[in-house]
Amino acid sequence: MRMKLSVPRTVNEWLNNLAKSPVFVVTVLVVISWVAYGWNLGNVGLVDETEPLFAEASRQMFVTGDWITPFFNGETRFDKPALIYWCQAIAYTIFGVNEWAVRLPSAMAAWAVIGLTFYTLHWYFTQKDTLEQVSRPHRRYATAAIAAAMLALNPEMIVWGRTGVSDMMLTGCMASALLCFYLGYAGNVSTQGQTPQTRSIFPNKWYLAFYVLIAGAILSKGPVGIVLPGLIILAFLLYVGKFREVFWEMRPFMGTLIIFGLSAPWYLLVTWRNGWDFINAFFGYHNIERFTEVVNNHSAPWYFYFIVVLLGFAPYSIYLPVALARLKFWQRSHWLSQERSQQLGLFACVWFITIFGFFTIAVTKLPSYVLPLMPAAAILVALLWSDFFSDKNQEITSASSFIKISAWINVVFATVLSVALFHIFYLLGDNSVAPDYPLLIKNAGLPELGGFIWLFGAIIMAFLILSRRWHSLIKMNLAVFMAFLIIVLMPALFLMDQQRQLPLRELSALMLEVQEPNEELLMVGFKKPSVVFYTQQQINFLKLTQEALDHIQQRRSQQEQYPSLLVLAEPKTFVKMDLPPDSYENLATRVNYQLIRVSFRKMKKERLKIS
Repeated sequence: MRMKLSVPRTVNEWLNNLAKSPVFVVTVLVVISWVAYGWNLGNVGLVDETEPLFAEASRQMFVTGDWITPFFNGETRFDKPALIYWCQAIAYTIFGVNEWAVRLPSAMAAWAVIGLTFYTLHWYFTQKDTLEQVSRPHRRYATAAIAAAMLALNPEMIVWGRTGVSDMMLTGCMASALLCFYLGYAGNVSTQGQTPQTRSIFPNKWYLAFYVLIAGAILSKGPVGIVLPGLIILAFLLYVGKFREVFWEMRPFMGTLIIFGLSAPWYLLVTWRNGWDFINAFFGYHNIERFTEVVNNHSAPWYFYFIVVLLGFAPYSIYLPVALARLKFWQRSHWLSQERSQQLGLFACVWFITIFGFFTIAVTKLPSYVLPLMPAAAILVALLWSDFFSDKNQEITSASSFIKISAWINVVFATVLSVALFHIFYLLGDNSVAPDYPLLIKNAGLPELGGFIWLFGAIIMAFLILSRRWHSLIKMNLAVFMAFLIIVLMPALFLMDQQRQLPLRELSALMLEVQEPNEELLMVGFKKPSVVFYTQQQINFLKLTQEALDHIQQRRSQQEQYPSLLVLAEPKTFVKMDLPPDSYENLATRVNYQLIRVSFRKMKKERLKIS
């Protein structure tokens, strides 16, 4: 009988010791990060409309060697600065021109900020243990791992960390810069009593890293890369009454030289080469107008980002209100009495509120704009949960009423999500770009799988609440999301690619196969930049049907130079164009796209009109 009892006890002790092992914790975090951002990263095609714009502009840099002016489809592209293009072009030189190389910079930026978040939380609790004269290694590693895992496993981070655009690059630079600032601020040795001769002209290593990363943020998306961190740090330092003290210890003159020395050369060179075209497009349209006016119809109500954060940081976003309230950031006297190293919660709070408020005020609104606040959200929720990670064998069974209410809301949220997934076939509605997608995921059983995963998670979470096993509740959220990502989201992504982007890739390959010398490529009625990337040729985009007919008429008058055209459009567009039956050849049809060749030698002389 003793032998039977000793085995479970030994196994239980072994599992507890394993969970407290730093090597095990870091290994699990590496696996989570790889699944979230590395697994199948390049196995689906580029997604229209934005991703191929970056991919092709970077390919142009790679091919032409012009690392100053970005081009897409024969025209300058001044939407974003050059850092993302440089990183993608460098990836092309190593891995070739493919989807993996396009997305690798975004994935690496995500990995970097996840790793630095883990380090920052671990450092914070190490300092806390020193001040309290205790040793709690399990709390240190568990809280740091939970924060990093929440940052890795949320919809907002995963979407942009697996997409080859500049948003994750900005977040990687900006969030890492803010974490480096905190580490430099919290760990700075007082300079009191030092003479000017003994003070270094350089700040500490973390402040230096902060300046370098701010330069990277400016090269990722422009002025917002320094404006937002500047507002966050200014608000924080004014609140804790240390602005003058920290200002001088950061060596602002040297910092300014570093930032401008690294970021200004490209801006000066691209302005010197392109003049007011760059200034008006980049600074005027893509920065000032995006903040003060609605750009590209991206308007939304004032509560837009409440919904974005709720869903984008799900399911952990349920705990953000109580995490913010727990800090009692309005009790300024409390925070003024804290050591610098113990002000991480306040700093994360200011970080979160500043970015959320800034983009709520901005007129143009996009879900990706609040991506840089996700590390702050992860830190806030992890600090809330840190009290439940004990280094002793007993579990902490008490919790505040606010945490209990949030926990039950968590269960309701998971249940609602489960019900929504069971009925997703009816919720998706019609999609002209991927018309068969709802049926495909239904036939694959993905809605049912997803619904059962979240329903099972809701039941287990309810059991954990009733049994007061609070430390396991946040881990269950992470486990359910991980299972949902692997079992449902990844197969759904492949099915969406099969419906939405694969037809365009196949038609692009066919274009290259059948294209005759000096044959122009035309796209009518829509703009799909991925075709430019996959054909590696210039495409003439024409929005209106009559515009396309006028262009065909013009090319017919130049038929010695342009004997034929390849035209890509939807079948209904060709019906509207009413081309003479003997003037074109149907080459292929894929889902909602049709490719034809218009031959001017066969076309009659009457003028083309819309039927």
